[in-house]
Amino acid sequence: MKRTRMASYGLCLTLALAGCSGAANNGAGDGAPVVDGGTFTLGLSSDPGALDPQMGAGTSLFTVTQFAYDPLVSVDGESGEIRSALATSWKAEGTTVELTLNEGITCDDGSALTATAVADNLNFVADPKNSSPFLGVFLPAGVKAAGDDASRVVTLTLAQPAPFVLNGLASLPIVCPSGLKNRAALTKTTSGTGPYKLVEAAPGDHYTYQVRDGYTWGPDGATTATKGMPKTVVVKIVENESTAANLLVSGGLSAAQVAGPDSARLEKAGLFTAETPALSGEQWYNHAKGRVTDDPQVRLALTRALDLAQLQKVLTSGKGSAATVLATNAPAACPGDSVSKSLPSHDPAAAGALLDQAGWTKGADGTRAKAGKPLKLTFLYQNTSGSGGNAAAELAVKQWKAVGVDATAKSQNETTLTGTIFGAGDWDVAWVSLNVNSPDQLVPFLSGPAAPKGTNFAAIADADYTEAVTAAAALPGAEGCDKWLAAESDLIKKASIVPFANTTVRTFGKASKFETPGQLVPTSIRMLAK
Repeated sequence: MKRTRMASYGLCLTLALAGCSGAANNGAGDGAPVVDGGTFTLGLSSDPGALDPQMGAGTSLFTVTQFAYDPLVSVDGESGEIRSALATSWKAEGTTVELTLNEGITCDDGSALTATAVADNLNFVADPKNSSPFLGVFLPAGVKAAGDDASRVVTLTLAQPAPFVLNGLASLPIVCPSGLKNRAALTKTTSGTGPYKLVEAAPGDHYTYQVRDGYTWGPDGATTATKGMPKTVVVKIVENESTAANLLVSGGLSAAQVAGPDSARLEKAGLFTAETPALSGEQWYNHAKGRVTDDPQVRLALTRALDLAQLQKVLTSGKGSAATVLATNAPAACPGDSVSKSLPSHDPAAAGALLDQAGWTKGADGTRAKAGKPLKLTFLYQNTSGSGGNAAAELAVKQWKAVGVDATAKSQNETTLTGTIFGAGDWDVAWVSLNVNSPDQLVPFLSGPAAPKGTNFAAIADADYTEAVTAAAALPGAEGCDKWLAAESDLIKKASIVPFANTTVRTFGKASKFETPGQLVPTSIRMLAK
């Protein structure tokens, strides 16, 4: 078996298309006795929407997907080694990848999962006509898959070498044959091999899952027979962070992410915490023709108008740090620093001069205009950053106003924000954090077809970046890291993308403990005696 670094992706909207990263667990729960048959209630800040696991890119959907679906391989969150899941062995050489499935894998309807069905999954995602957001992210473009049911071997033929192909497969959920035949049903039901099966869906309120007996093919051999695993999982939608914190303290929730000031009282309450490093501040501009931000001078001016170091402190409530690379999740495939020497410096006077050069001149009221059109921006950010996110957004609007830009900040939940940037496109600036640990998974977001035809929601078209990542992808694994980081740096210098804050995401647990290597791992959940 080949050792490789894990990659994943989260639109940590954060858009999370998923995340797989190192996690540190601490707090209450160490040494506490586990109990069987309990109910684990997980609080999510946004509804996952349609439940088809291969057709959505949001963090909430990816979180619930883990309960009902499995990937082909898993990853050790600390070492970065590829481990077993649906497949027990694998090899990747050149443009060929072979994976041998475990014996006895069954779907939640009792049917067997075959190699042919797995190949059908991969070919579905690989077909551009299906518009899966995972194409080019978890599965390289141009892949063709075939399955041999007798040997249980799935063979992938790549269009070109892909240095982190196994990493991507670790985050690609596999759908069972019944779901492949009736994808419409997947929007509100499950059809997977995962440790749990969806038994009730009340969109906007809760989703209930029941454990599956006989499940033995979890990450690195995990099973549902392990003592302490919950019998029932209830995913409850709780948009307000303070409400989630109150429910944690009272026992109304077993787990929830809390990032703002409420986290301090949860720490004092002695709750269990699982920590995951993440890129939390990442600014995108809409490059689409007709938007004011399609002008590179405007993008650079808007960036130089901001005190990014100050924004980082406010956004993370003083607990974060400066961004270093775009693919930051640990264990990072390409560690280093592509950011600090590339970020445009804070200089409001230079920002004003750039806007003057672009034809946006200040009026008597201090707001800039061009050909009679005021310089107005629609600025989107997600509602899960707590009071720090609100304060940082207000600060950004104030700093833009100081150079004559009229920006309107809009806080949106993940479902709405994802729909806007991938669909209608009515935005100019957005704070959307893509959490990955392999730089190749960012390529579809930074180049290629623009949304809604592709995942390039910012409509970035940079020939230099495309050339650079093509050269990087031709090198095996970490050998191409210098080229990957140089490609990132060039985009950052141009203010095509502006990463400005890292933080540690904390998931608190009440009478439970678990692991969060990017996403909560269902087979790691243990219910504790109260």
